[in-house]
Amino acid sequence: MSSRADRAEGDALPAGPAAEHARPAPDRSRPVPAGSAARALALGAALLVGMNLRPAITSVSALLDQATSEFGLGGVERSLLATLPVIAFGLTAPLGPLLARRLGTTRAILVAMAVLAAGLVLRVLSGWMLLPGTFLAGAAIMVAATLLPPYLKALGASGLWVGLSSMSFGIGAALGASLAVPLDETFGLAPALAAWAALAVIAALAMLAVGRGSATAAPMGAPIAIPVGARATVALMTTVFSLQALLYFAVTTWLPLILASHGESRASAGGLLGWFSLIGLIPTLVAPVMARRRRILTWFGPGLGIVMAAGFTWFAFDGGHDAVVVTVLGIAQNAGFGLAMGLLVSLSADEASAGILSAIAQGVGYALAGAGSLLLGIVHDASGTWTASLLIMALCALLLAISVVLVIRRRPVSLIRR
Repeated sequence: MSSRADRAEGDALPAGPAAEHARPAPDRSRPVPAGSAARALALGAALLVGMNLRPAITSVSALLDQATSEFGLGGVERSLLATLPVIAFGLTAPLGPLLARRLGTTRAILVAMAVLAAGLVLRVLSGWMLLPGTFLAGAAIMVAATLLPPYLKALGASGLWVGLSSMSFGIGAALGASLAVPLDETFGLAPALAAWAALAVIAALAMLAVGRGSATAAPMGAPIAIPVGARATVALMTTVFSLQALLYFAVTTWLPLILASHGESRASAGGLLGWFSLIGLIPTLVAPVMARRRRILTWFGPGLGIVMAAGFTWFAFDGGHDAVVVTVLGIAQNAGFGLAMGLLVSLSADEASAGILSAIAQGVGYALAGAGSLLLGIVHDASGTWTASLLIMALCALLLAISVVLVIRRRPVSLIRR
């Protein structure tokens, strides 16, 4: 890496004797590719994997009405189809570290991409396979998402590369949402939903090439241990990821209805939802870089939560200027996701610890995101307006700001028994 990247990496760790204790000893089992070309291939493969972690979800959201009609879904089945991937995220988060311990991180991600491709095809082969195939795809996405932080940690990825990896999630989401309808109109519903299996196969082939060109693909067999001194870091990081995930999925789920309650047309509401994802690409890229620079992070991190709280409060009282508020929320919330991914990497002392921390934070985070989004909808149905739900979201954003203030004071932790 360049000297700038080295300095940025150094800023993320505390100075002094404690830092030497926090820095892990060299891990011979880490999958570090030999040579700059192999390392570039490995980093590029991470971007391909990231692009696969949202199209399976956003393509269904864009075609939910068509899927409901063609597969003859009832109301409960329709809601389950829309929320099942997030439910799968929460239920299957531990699978990532378990697979990594048996297969190695690279091979585990390869398996996840292959299973994702299979799930996307299986769910459209027959009506009874729609929900099981969707759950299988969600589980594969969660495994890959959990293992990307330790994979990047093993490569010594700079904040820029972590940001690019996080941004690839948003690119995939935008592709899934924007191409779903044209694919449906051209080829039909089943091919439109299954087409994303091709992208998963490409990512699997890239990971296969990485494994062949790598110095190792050895499994990580070190036993898991969460020492007393690391528990606060794990709890705070889990809180940060949970709150940002809850707010993100609440917005992507309910924003069109919130905008409709403000008088926006259906087309305008859909366009603003797309803009919410698009405007967030660059902030998602920049946030992990900020996570490596402690002086900037002290105001940047909590500032994101404060900006979100202001946006949700504005929405709650229908202050107008919806496009402006959506733009601000898109920037802040997507940056919040990038920040959380960056912190998962920088607060882990080694690759194995990054996988464990990622599994805990993302597993709990996505479980709460699914339950929280449902609860916010229930609150709306009970009150008849979005005011109470949006004020709850504003409160969660303030809690996010406080949690970030606390977590950025923590040192990198090791979660394996030496």
